[in-house]
Amino acid sequence: MVKKIENLINESISAMNKVKDKNPLTICITNAVTINDCANAILAIGASPAMTDYKEDIGELVKISDVLVVNFGMLSDEKIEGIRTACKVAKESKVPIVIDPVAVGITENRNKLMLELIKNYEITAIRGNMSEIKAIAKLLELKEMENVEKNIAKGVDASENDAITKNTLKENSNIVKALSKKTKSIIISSGAIDIISNGEEVYGIENGDIMMTQITGCGCVLTSIIGSSIGSNNPLVGAISATLAMGIAGEKAREFVDKNNSGTGTFRTKLIDYLYLLDDEMFKKNENIYSIE
Repeated sequence: MVKKIENLINESISAMNKVKDKNPLTICITNAVTINDCANAILAIGASPAMTDYKEDIGELVKISDVLVVNFGMLSDEKIEGIRTACKVAKESKVPIVIDPVAVGITENRNKLMLELIKNYEITAIRGNMSEIKAIAKLLELKEMENVEKNIAKGVDASENDAITKNTLKENSNIVKALSKKTKSIIISSGAIDIISNGEEVYGIENGDIMMTQITGCGCVLTSIIGSSIGSNNPLVGAISATLAMGIAGEKAREFVDKNNSGTGTFRTKLIDYLYLLDDEMFKKNENIYSIE
């Protein structure tokens, strides 16, 4: 298994370099709160962002894209129609679809939209916090959720009871793996420990910093760069490489903040900087990924 992890790390490094080589066109239907950071993060890792939810031309854009990223933040009737149009064209054109199910499990409208997308389109990956991932698993009536209490997320953030810790890692990993198998999608549950599965393999990643929860949009940014990475790579490796990159950039940004006695505004800027500066050596020296049996 050590050899497998070493291979996966090397594949992840190669995957981030492939993003730079390919410069994948990443169509993002995201929200006004985080749109600028998402676009800059995509640029920082070497991809090309296009941010829109205009239903009249989004289909034409998706046709020429390498990946479609759909974020449920700040939904509207027009945005939902844009999502439907984009996903339909993506499915027809075999463009990967990456979903960020913001606040699924809190409102019925979001729940219905999530189920509609899973049912009608071929979703490549879903990235959410553990509350959102559990909510989707509950909606799909996975047996792994039968004895799991429902925890209400705090707005767009995970419930405190859904925090991924060493004590809850196995239970949460089983849910992530089962949801991946059910949806045939790569599932990425992000938190203090990130969990990623393709329905057969499950991996934990312990990179990142608590300050990432103290600025807006880290989840949205992560989903966006996962999209760009998947647009250039095998979906599992793409998801892992982008998640590692985001976590390592967060750690380096925090080191800079502490050294310079600065705060969250600087952290936000340095996070983008380190996504841009991340190289093979930094990646290999700082990665913290392992297999979950």
